[in-house]
Amino acid sequence: MSTFGIPNVSPELEQHLVSRMAEVESLLRSHTRSEYPFVDETAHHLVSAGGKRLRPLLTLLTSQYGDPNGQAVIAAAVACEITHLATLYHDDVMDEAPLRRGVESANMRWGNTIAILTGDFLFAKSSDLLADLGPAAVRLQARTFERLVIGQIMETQGPNPGQDPLEHYLKVVADKTGSLISASARYGAMISGAPADITETVTVFGEKIGVAFQLADDVIDIASESNQSGKTPGTDLREGVPTLVTLNVMQSTDSADSELKELLAGPIEDETTVQQVLIQLRNHKALDESREQLHQIAKQARLALGPLPVNDATGALMSLCDAVIDRSV
Repeated sequence: MSTFGIPNVSPELEQHLVSRMAEVESLLRSHTRSEYPFVDETAHHLVSAGGKRLRPLLTLLTSQYGDPNGQAVIAAAVACEITHLATLYHDDVMDEAPLRRGVESANMRWGNTIAILTGDFLFAKSSDLLADLGPAAVRLQARTFERLVIGQIMETQGPNPGQDPLEHYLKVVADKTGSLISASARYGAMISGAPADITETVTVFGEKIGVAFQLADDVIDIASESNQSGKTPGTDLREGVPTLVTLNVMQSTDSADSELKELLAGPIEDETTVQQVLIQLRNHKALDESREQLHQIAKQARLALGPLPVNDATGALMSLCDAVIDRSV
């Protein structure tokens, strides 16, 4: 297993990624600085908490199809991570989440207003980086941001009357999670000067692997007894947020599920009930159904890579599909 949790990465590519990721971390920390000490503290709260850095890693990987050594690639990678961090501050306010990346969430520590404004500050810092990369880079961010917001609105609104709740949820995931991971892959190819067909291919792949990544988190939120996803297990149950596993339960026609479905219809505030529901879900066929759906999306992501040349970067992207599935086992 490589430093980045992707199996079978070639030593040469891994060495390059380690070196470039160090540059990403350096620029990430310096670019999110503020002359105001309190803003500096709040902005670095989640930066310092770490994270998987999947989005900048994808930007670095797809830059291998062009010139991977330019500073513009690092700037794009950092812009993607800063955008992601900004959405986390906002998400935690909406979800009233107590924990993020294993630390106290910003909204719990400083209140909702500061958390929202810190997210806005980070969006500004991301835009500032991309302004130097040209109109196409700025336009990509604007369109990605539009999808992020629409995805959040759609999640808040819920499915339309007669709409399949699972279909609605997968569209929300594509917008809320897939769009930025897709943009991260596109930035790497686009900024490095990769051929147009390769840029389009990695864009499609990015969205598929982004959806798979969120579905893996859904499974982990139920199946894991630790904070593997960076959140407390059962967080979505407490918030009454539908996920892949709970939606599969809700579609069950088994009369034995009626009581469970009633509980899943809204937030579960009683902690004892949350733990009981977690046990039920861990033993429910819906969990295996969810894993199978995750496998299918990851398979689609792998198939999307078909047109790419056979090289170390393509091998790493294919291995990433396996790594996403392995997280949920």
